[in-house]
Order: sequence, then C-alpha cells, then structure tokens
Amino acid sequence: MPSAWKAARVASSAPTIFAEMSALAVRTGSINLGQGFPDTDGPDFMLAEARQAIADGLNQYPPGRGIEPLRRAVADHARRHYGLDYDPETEVLITTGATEALAAAILAFVDPGDEVIALEPFYDSYAAAIELAGGVRVGVGVFGPDFRLDTERLRAAVGPRTKALLINSPHNPTGVVLTRAELELITRLAIEHDLIVITDEVYEHLIFDDAEHLPLATWPGMRERTVRISSSGKTFSATGWKIGWAMAPAELITEVTAVKQFLTYVSGAPFQPAIARALNEGDAWVAGLRKELQGKRDRLAEGLRAIGLDPVIPRGTYFMTTDVRPLGYDDGIAFCRDLPGRCGVVAIPHQVFYDDVEAGRPYVRWAFCKSDAVIDEAVARLRQRSAG
Repeated sequence: MPSAWKAARVASSAPTIFAEMSALAVRTGSINLGQGFPDTDGPDFMLAEARQAIADGLNQYPPGRGIEPLRRAVADHARRHYGLDYDPETEVLITTGATEALAAAILAFVDPGDEVIALEPFYDSYAAAIELAGGVRVGVGVFGPDFRLDTERLRAAVGPRTKALLINSPHNPTGVVLTRAELELITRLAIEHDLIVITDEVYEHLIFDDAEHLPLATWPGMRERTVRISSSGKTFSATGWKIGWAMAPAELITEVTAVKQFLTYVSGAPFQPAIARALNEGDAWVAGLRKELQGKRDRLAEGLRAIGLDPVIPRGTYFMTTDVRPLGYDDGIAFCRDLPGRCGVVAIPHQVFYDDVEAGRPYVRWAFCKSDAVIDEAVARLRQRSAG
C-alpha cells in the first residue's frame, strides 16, 4: 500500500469522529463543545486591517517566506516575550497555519525508518505527517488520571533510531503545561542524543493560573536544534485565516521552506498584514482573552461537577477533560455518540488521539472557547437530562 494511503487510513480516526460529531450536532440541534474554535472573532483593529488589505488589492501571491512586516513582527514577538532573537530575513517562515509548518518540518527532517517521539495523546495531524515522511511514531504518555508526562517512559523511548522530539505544550487535548523540570529533561535528552526538536506552541498565550510558557529554545544548546511553531489562529481567535509560522536557525528554516513551497506555496496575502499588526499591538487584547477563557474554564468546570463529572482543570489551551465512568459509561466514544440525542450537547472522545486506545477510553474532551451564554445553555441541557 502506498505510504500516503496508509497515512490517510491510520490517521483517519480523529477527523472521522470530528465529522461525525459535527454532523450529529447539526442533525440534533446540539451545542458543539467538541471542536476547538471560538464563537467570537479577534480584535476589531485586526479585522479592519484585513478588510483594508483586500480593498487595497493585496490579493495576489505574497513572497514565498511571507511578507517582511509579518516576519519582522513574529521575530519581535519572540524577542519581546521570551528574549529569543531570530533574523526575520533568514530564520522566520510564514506558513498556512501551524499544521502546515508541522508537516513541512516533519517531512524536512524525518527520513523513512526514523523515529519521532511525541506526547500521547497526539494532536491529530502528527500521525499523518510522520507516516507521510515514512517515520515511526513513538508515543510517550501524558495519561490520566493525573495527566502528567511519564518521564521514565520518555527516557526509555530515546534510542538509536530516534531522529526528532515533537513537543506540544500547552498540550492538546489534555491542557497540560509542561513544568520546568520536565522541559529540562527534554533538553538534556535532545542535546545528549543530538536530536531535532519540533515544538508546537500554538497555545503559548492561552495559559491560566500560575502557569508559564517556557519555550524549549530558551535553554542553552537548544535554539540551534529547535524549530518553534506557532500561529495566529488560537492567539487572535482567527482559526479560519490559517496564518502560522516557524522559527529556527537559517539552515533549518531553509529545509522547512523547501518542503513548504510544494505544499501550499504561499499563504493568505490579505491576512498577513493584519496578523503583523495584531502581533505588534495586540498584547493587551490577548491578556483580556486569557482572562476571559480562564473564567469560561471555571464556568464549564462548575457545570460539569453539577452533573457528577470531575473535570481535570487545564492550565492551558481551551480544552477540558473528564472521565465519564461516574455517569455509567466506560467508553468515551459511546458516551459522545449518545450525548447529542440525550442532551443536545457534543463533546469529543479522547481515545481517537491515542495509539494506546485503552489509556484514553474513559475520557472526553470539552471545548470552553464559547460565549458564556452557550456554555450556560450546554450546562443547563446536561443538568436537565441528568436530573431526568
């Protein structure tokens, strides 16, 4: 079987369940707390900038690596928030969302037979990208009930065929933010074994309570081996614009660019100046968003407790996890398939993100990036049906 067909088959479970749940939501008139996209838009000044760019005729191919103002804004953002210096001319690449940046980086550096260590449960595009490259995915558990990184398994997973570490923190779907000690272990392993590190940092600003985002590239010896990936979609509530970026030393960015140009070639011209402005001027807006999301997290958690579930409180992302066994289910897929018809609410089962299906079987992911009114209505439906 051609490898691309195999990748599509192996990685199909998460997209398939997303499509099934979305179809159920439409058919049953359910509130969709499954897929992770906000129901409000980003800052007004950013939206106005995009409209103006369209009116001004910025609708043709932008430069292959992205427009210079956006590359400069990405570099300035990294310096301002993390003290990381990247040359916008040679060390920044604009991509069609973080998903393309991840795929391009994996295809650039992973050869057939190479092993890629990733945190399990996996974001759903990782499986397809690794298999398209002919690589072998090695999962290291961030498993329930505590959802902490299995550091012993991580140490044991690194071997002679390991080529890369793929690290996403804050972590989707669990909401875990890796600790300083966990990140230090990752840096020691990467340096000791001379590994490429690809970091998925799309939720870098969606962190709560006392959590802090610490990019792996800030550790000594890590900048030169790390491809940092992020995007505007989560930070500025513009998931449909698909404007992402990769940052790395010039020789690594050149390799990623060589792949990217044959994936989408270039990305959304009129959105690029808008995201540049948002990165330069949007820190206060993002701080407000983070505060709002923390309130929404706590609002949904309270509602889930009221129906007998005990949510694992996330320190990042906009996803919350519950074990559904207290409600009489031992299988998250069965629970999520029943939920729309019974309660008019949609969630996503964890196990579609796992190789070790049993580890994810009882868990369900809920998205809280919705208006308070939507969250309240979802909770009211859940409480009414559970009471009945």
